[in-house]
Amino acid sequence: MSEALQAAIARQRMLLHGRLAGQLGRLVAPCRAAWGNRAALEALLDKALTEIPASIYLYLLDQDAQQVTSNLSRQGPLPAHCGRDRSQRSYLSEALAGASFSLSPAYLSRNQRRPSLTAIQRITDADGRLIGFLGADFDLRELPLTRELYQQSDQWLQLKGDPAIRGGLFYQQRVESLMDGKLDAVLDLLTELLTSHGVFHGKLHFSSSRATLWSLDDPYRFRVLDFEDLTNPDIRLAYPRRAYPDEALIPANRVGDVCNSFKGLRFMDENIYLRSGSLNIFNGIVGLNFSCDGSHYMRWDELLDKDLDFWIGAGMSCALVRQRLAEKDKAIEVDLDQI
Repeated sequence: MSEALQAAIARQRMLLHGRLAGQLGRLVAPCRAAWGNRAALEALLDKALTEIPASIYLYLLDQDAQQVTSNLSRQGPLPAHCGRDRSQRSYLSEALAGASFSLSPAYLSRNQRRPSLTAIQRITDADGRLIGFLGADFDLRELPLTRELYQQSDQWLQLKGDPAIRGGLFYQQRVESLMDGKLDAVLDLLTELLTSHGVFHGKLHFSSSRATLWSLDDPYRFRVLDFEDLTNPDIRLAYPRRAYPDEALIPANRVGDVCNSFKGLRFMDENIYLRSGSLNIFNGIVGLNFSCDGSHYMRWDELLDKDLDFWIGAGMSCALVRQRLAEKDKAIEVDLDQI
C-alpha cells in the first residue's frame, strides 16, 4: 500500500477515533449506574441510538466479554444475542488488553457480509475496576467520514504480473501485429487526439491492435478504437477540436515524445517488449505493461530519461529473470565441460 493511501486511511481512523470515543465515553457513567439491571441498560442503549446515529447495534458485555443485553438496533432489540460469547472476536483484543477505547480495523460482518467497524469502550466502577464493555457496530458505508479523496503518489511503481507468464517468457517471441505495421501513423494519431481533440487518457494495446480512450467531452465512458479506426484519417472528425488543458502536467510539446517512446519499447527485444502503453495528461503518469506481464507506472519525464538499455538491462524484472536463466545455462555448460 502506498504511503499516500496509508496516510489517508490513518487520517480517517484518527477522526473517527476521536468522534466515537467521545460519544461512547459519555455513556460510561449511565451504564455504570444501571449495571446489573438488564431492562434499564437496554432502555439506556435504545435512547443512545438516537445520539449515535451511525451505529447499527449497541450492546453490553461483562468483564469476560459475555453479552448481558440484547443487540439494540433501530428495528428494535435482538434478544437472541444476549448471552453470546464475544471473547474471541478480534475487535475485542485491545479492550481485553486494557485499552480504554478501541476501534477495530475494517472487516466484513459475519452475518450480513457488510463492511463494518466495531468500537469498544471499557466500563469501570468508581474504583477503576473493570465491570464490562460497551460495544457499538457500524456500517463503514454510513460512518461520518470526511471522504476526502487521497492524492495518488507519482513515485515510480513497479508491479509483478502472472508468474506463469514470467516463467515462460523466453519460450515466446513477439509476433508482429497489424498495429506494428502502421505504428508511426497510430502514434501520430494518438498524439494529435491527446493534444488537440480533448482526449486526456489514451492506452494502446499493441498485440490486439486497439486503443482505449477517455475524452473530456464524456469522461465517464471510454471508447475503443480497433485497427481500422486507428488507421482511418477521418477518425479525427469524430473527436471535436479542443484546446490543450492548462491543468495537464505534461507539456503539450512533450506528448509526442512519450507516444513515440512506445515504439522503441515495442521493438526493443524479441522476448521482452511492450504489450500496452498509456498516458494520462492530467497526472502526467505513463503506464507500461511488458511481455513478462510486469507493469510500470511513472512520471512522463522519468520515462524519457531512460534509454532502451535500462529496460533491457537489470532495471526490469523480466530482464533479471533472463539473466538468471543465462547464468543457469552457463553453469550447466561448465558442468558438462568437466564431465
